[in-house]
This record gives sequence, C-alpha cells and structure tokens, in this order.
Amino acid sequence: MSASLRKYLITRILLTIPMVLFMITMVFVVMRILPGDPIRSQLGPKVSEAQANEIRERLGLNRPMIVQYGDFVWDVLTLDFGNALTQGERPVRDELGERLPATLELTIPAMAFTAIFGIITGAYAAKNRKKPIDYIIRLFSIVVYSIPIFLMGLIFQILFAVRFPILPLAGRMDTMLLTTFKPITHLYVLDSILSQNWPALGSALSHLIMPAFTLGLALTGVYIRLTRVNMIEMLQSDFITAGRARGLPERRLVYRHALRNTFIPILTMIGLEFAILLAGAVLTETTFSWPGLGRYLVERIQLRDYTAVQATIGVFALFVGGISLVMDMLYAFIDPRIRY
Repeated sequence: MSASLRKYLITRILLTIPMVLFMITMVFVVMRILPGDPIRSQLGPKVSEAQANEIRERLGLNRPMIVQYGDFVWDVLTLDFGNALTQGERPVRDELGERLPATLELTIPAMAFTAIFGIITGAYAAKNRKKPIDYIIRLFSIVVYSIPIFLMGLIFQILFAVRFPILPLAGRMDTMLLTTFKPITHLYVLDSILSQNWPALGSALSHLIMPAFTLGLALTGVYIRLTRVNMIEMLQSDFITAGRARGLPERRLVYRHALRNTFIPILTMIGLEFAILLAGAVLTETTFSWPGLGRYLVERIQLRDYTAVQATIGVFALFVGGISLVMDMLYAFIDPRIRY
C-alpha cells in the first residue's frame, strides 16, 4: 500500500468518527425532544408513579442528560441496548440480530439490481441521445421515481400474487417449510444453500423477488439520469474523440472507456442511495410483511417502545456511516487522483 493511499484511508476513517457521532447525537436529541413521557405513553395513564419511576431508573432516564448521552453512545458502539419495553426481559440486541439479516437479504439484491440496471440503461440512453429510445428511457426513469414505494408494491402484489398468482404475497418463506427450517445466519437464501435445502431455497427466492424488485426499481430512475448525464459529457471528451479517430468500436468506447470514467459520481450516489434504500425498506417491509429492521421499527413506534426505537435508529446511523466510509475507500482505488 502506497503512502498516499494509506494517508488517505486514515484520514477518511478519522473523518468518519465525527460523522457517526453527529448522527448518533441527532438520534439522541430527537428522541429526547419528542413530546410526552415515553414510559406513560407505553404503559398507559393508569400506571402508578412508583412503577414509572422504577422503569425510568432501570433505563437511566432520571440521570443527567450528559450522562444519558454518554451511555447511549457507548450502547450504540457496543451494540448493547438493554431490554425492549414490550418484549419482557429480551435484549434489544437479540431482536435486532434476528431482523438485520432479513433487511440485508432484501436491500443487497435491491441495490445490485438498481445499480446494474440503472447504469446500463443510462449508458444506453446516452449512446442513443435524442433518439426515441432515449426519450422513452428518460420518461421511464421519471415515472418509476415518482411512484411511492408502497403503491408500487401494492400494484405488484395485485398483479403477481392476486390476479396472476405466480409469486407469494408476503413473508420470507412458506409457513410449512419454516417449521422444519433451521437458520444458521438468518439469511434464508444463504442458509438454504449451506444446508442444501433446495425446497427452502426455492421458497426463499420466490418470496424475495417481488419486494427486492419493488425496492430496487423505485430507485433506478436516479441512476439512469445520473449515468446518462455523465456519459453524455464523457462521450464528448477528447479521449473518446481520439478513440473514434483510431477506429475503436463504439460499444467499446461507451461501455468500457466512457462508463469506467463515470464511476466516481455513480459511487457517490450509491453511498447516498443506500441511506434512502434503508428508508425505503421501511415501507417495503411493511407492505410485504417482511420481518426486517424497517418493519420492526414501525411496530416498535406503534407500541411506543422507546428503547427499541432508539436502538434501531442508532443501528441505521451506524450503517450509513459505514457505507460512506466504504464508498470513500473505493474512490481511492478507482481514481488515484483522489488520494492527493
């Protein structure tokens, strides 16, 4: 590893720390300024003052604010959030550990589909600029980005689960298979392959297709338009003109040389879109009854579970910070100029 690359990576890691702390601080502040008493909101107005004080003591809500903030930051960094208010004595970390793999299994294929389909389609539109196919692709990108995710999910459910029942309506796997299925990593597709349970694999994939496609399709419009704009600019650059003069095939110029040089802004968008993807996963998981972090967050909000809501949003903040750091590292490997 060169000295410039090592210096760049160390700098980005050090800059990520205050960014994560800022996001965690925002979570802490927002949860504290919300109106109402979280204990009485969850337990009801009939709870006695002694019971309410006992729970506040257990959660540390009666401590000074600066002490609460230090405890919360430490809890997020160590992933130790205590017990959920609505789940008895079960730790929140166990709840999140079961839900997080479901969200990853949904968002990773969705992000892969979004990036691959959006980039290829955007490059094709740039190659055929001002032709009918270009206008069709641009109109498509506007339409899919404008439709709310939950509405798109309901449309697909009506089409492919009700009108033409070729895909399951909701859930992660058939109920009959779940009774004998023993998850290892709680990533059902991966666990089915590891255990060579092919019926479970088919069921997991069939349940994954519609929610992942819905979530991914909703964000393809951004990638299409971003790739198209940068590709048009790149195709007018001098090195592409020189390549044409040398007789290089247009396909090679577009998809190998021009597209490669547009990856920096695209990678930036991938990092930013991941945060939007997590927000979209909340609606997608709720629509398709997908038992991930998004649906868990909605359920805990409805139950006014202060501890679980705070912990889930804190985990989301860590994910956003981690993805931003990974994107910064990829920049340095793709474009060495960024290191200096």
